[in-house]
Amino acid sequence: MTERKNGLTYADSGVDIDAGNRLVDLIKPMVRATARPGADAEIGGFGGLFDLKAAGFKDPVLVAATDGVGTKLKIAIETNIHGGIGIDLVAMSVNDLVVQGAEPLFFLDYFACGKLDPEATAAIVAGIAEGCRESGCALIGGETAEMPGLYKDGDYDLGGFAVGAAERGTLLPSADITVGDAVIGLASSGVHSNGYSLVRRIVENSGLTYDAPAPFSPVMTLGAALLTPTRLYVKSCLRAIRETGAVKGLAHITGGGFTDNIPRVLPKHLGVGIDLARLPVLPVFKWLAEQGGISELELLRTFNCGIGMIAIVKADAVEQVTEAFAASGETVALLGEVIEAKGEHRVVYHGRLDLSR
Repeated sequence: MTERKNGLTYADSGVDIDAGNRLVDLIKPMVRATARPGADAEIGGFGGLFDLKAAGFKDPVLVAATDGVGTKLKIAIETNIHGGIGIDLVAMSVNDLVVQGAEPLFFLDYFACGKLDPEATAAIVAGIAEGCRESGCALIGGETAEMPGLYKDGDYDLGGFAVGAAERGTLLPSADITVGDAVIGLASSGVHSNGYSLVRRIVENSGLTYDAPAPFSPVMTLGAALLTPTRLYVKSCLRAIRETGAVKGLAHITGGGFTDNIPRVLPKHLGVGIDLARLPVLPVFKWLAEQGGISELELLRTFNCGIGMIAIVKADAVEQVTEAFAASGETVALLGEVIEAKGEHRVVYHGRLDLSR
């Protein structure tokens, strides 16, 4: 058969297999550093393995979660700051696992781009590996897809997939949540990974660039401040659950804010009363509220406003649980209590947010 002189290659179409292989070589040490009992965190096979028995489980129930980072990626791409995005990716899934009382076991990632830059992509994977290490889960596999024509050069998207486990009978929320149980909140690190379509619109309308000093944190650029990674709550929540036996439910405050997320862990006949004056609003939310003219209720349904995790706790164990969280480095606020639900409003707000700057 005569070889055509102008025969095309995969590289000619925009897909560089050699770049993909270089990426694998760059990230292997990062992945290996996430090894834990049950997984050696080696990559290169067609699937990742995990041994539940080696992890110490006897009668486990598996819990799975998946998520992305959303349009926060646009800011990372525009500023060329990629390191923290990987932590965001892990946090959005493992924080959802721990609210069900599950210990994260392993994580897989999906990375899609228009043109693969091995070094920039390795920086993202380094963040993923860091998030996995901090959460005690192994990074056992992933997929890198180079798709010219679907993504522009420089653009990329991320997906994350986490699996955890809990011994049968220990899953949260527990069935005994009742009126009078305390509602406590764990401080967030910033906007986390929700509401960024609104954040980006506010920045655009403000006339500021991402390399300008952040009005709410002048020691940082606006872009870097808005890219502060999502806080990982896994170790602190597992510690409080296991040491106190008094945590009845947890709610990860993501899209939908307090209004939509807290009812997800409550029996249908119950709600919560929240004292907004006790909520430690971070400066970034005060700036967003002022700059965007955002109403209080819209803030509470869009952003975490300074609290990234809610815990429902036995009323007589608030001090014990607070001490357990504080020992893990969490900043804790007592926000309210569980109440009887009346009508469709299951999260009842009292007082006002402190939005003064």
